[in-house]
Amino acid sequence: MNEVLQESLYFGFFLALGTYWIGLKIQKHFPYTLCNPLLISTLLCIAVLLVFRIDYEVFDAGASHISYFLTPCTVCLAIPMYKQVQILKKNLLAVLLSIVSGCLAGAITIWGLCALLGLDGNVYHSLQPKSVTTAIAIGVSTELGGNSALTIMSVVVTGLFGGIMAKILCRLFRVKDPIAVGLACGNSAHAMGTSKALEFGDLEGAMSSLAVVVAGVVTVVIAPLFAGLIS
Repeated sequence: MNEVLQESLYFGFFLALGTYWIGLKIQKHFPYTLCNPLLISTLLCIAVLLVFRIDYEVFDAGASHISYFLTPCTVCLAIPMYKQVQILKKNLLAVLLSIVSGCLAGAITIWGLCALLGLDGNVYHSLQPKSVTTAIAIGVSTELGGNSALTIMSVVVTGLFGGIMAKILCRLFRVKDPIAVGLACGNSAHAMGTSKALEFGDLEGAMSSLAVVVAGVVTVVIAPLFAGLIS
């Protein structure tokens, strides 16, 4: 099977898109929290690779083409933010303080858990940028001496968890303000959180888009400051 699929450069590309399309269809008919299209797509891809005994490298050779769309998709997040620019100006200080506080809380939490569990510096540096978009996270992780593969996994898991838990946590803690909801989604779960925030509304999506951008910049600044805490 591996030998046959190695001749197809786009096997992984179409498998990823096809399983995501199936995930969207499932979510449409079963609008539950766990029916997240990305989660369904991930599980289906893993199942196909295991059942047919296909090497991950064969899948990745085609699926990696999807990453080319990462940057333009991130830039597109500026559109809902532009539509809500007046509201952003009125709440600029609160927005910035919220994002910086979220980044600091994330950095302190990662350091505390890694220290408590006795994890080494390589794992610690790989997890530091878990809450920012992949393009920024890989760059930060590489500069700090982390493992890029582990960083990508942590970013994906963080985004999936944030997307699944966003509505549940907002309901649990009675967070109803659209600005707070959007900032929380974007700051904690980057682009995947933003896709969930857009389900709440345009304002939530705009604030989440802003949080993704600003959190990325803040993380680039504070990550090296925390890097020396675990070697």
